[in-house]
Amino acid sequence: MKIDMNDPTPFYEQIQNILKYEIRNGSLKEGDKIGSHNELAKKYNVSLITVKKALSNLIKDGVLISRIGKGTFVSSGENKIDISKHKSIGLVLRDLNHPFFSPIVKSVEKKVSELGYNLLLASSSGDKEKEENQISHFRRIGVSGLIIASTTLDYNASDYIKKLQVTNFPYVMISYMHDPDYWYVGIEQELGGYMATKHLISLGYKKIGCVHGGKGNLLGEIRKNGYARALSEKNIPFNSKYIYYLDQRKSRFESGNDFGKIFLEIKDKPEALFFYTDSAAMGFQQAVVERGMK
Repeated sequence: MKIDMNDPTPFYEQIQNILKYEIRNGSLKEGDKIGSHNELAKKYNVSLITVKKALSNLIKDGVLISRIGKGTFVSSGENKIDISKHKSIGLVLRDLNHPFFSPIVKSVEKKVSELGYNLLLASSSGDKEKEENQISHFRRIGVSGLIIASTTLDYNASDYIKKLQVTNFPYVMISYMHDPDYWYVGIEQELGGYMATKHLISLGYKKIGCVHGGKGNLLGEIRKNGYARALSEKNIPFNSKYIYYLDQRKSRFESGNDFGKIFLEIKDKPEALFFYTDSAAMGFQQAVVERGMK
């Protein structure tokens, strides 16, 4: 493993994490000599001061032991910290402030704690490159597994996810994956659209609109299929003019809010709307209520 020059983590901490990971996975065993300061400085392309700080911290923690005149070795015996006991799971989310993820974080944290693991949390803020850096960082510091809410909009596995799959690294996605061979936990997307629309029909509505995530949004299409199935079962005609697309360049709440403002100006309105996502529906509701619609 190498130092990641793009990672904001200080180099000495990266070296500490790399050495801990190598001890944990067996690359370095008890009693192994880890190399001289000069060798490590050359290996990681850092200064001697950086190497000395990293090793000093690991010696202080009992991970390594220094023998005068002989070098630095992987510790053994009572003073050694058992790194295998410091088990951790990395959780990478799109947005820590999104209401969808709050209960997920609480549930994951509860279960992880029950199983004796620690939870490490990171937010990609919807940035694909940032997400990949976080996945790489978590692997480098030796997490036991990863839970990822991907930023991808095409719902196909990214190169980083493919790398996890190929190396058989434990991971699971909290989002729909179009590739059936990749591990994810999600909902029945088509069934969700079907059930929501069926509920509106049961309330007596027939002119029902569908607010879509935007052209090319796979989840929106799948949920729209459920919407269409519910209409078809009750012999309600599918009307393409009642299909509305949100602006994907904005947040779902903002795009829903913008649609609410436009919706009030539409002359032939549907009686009810099925939104493909809750946050867009909340944005829509705020816009129409502020303008006097009940």
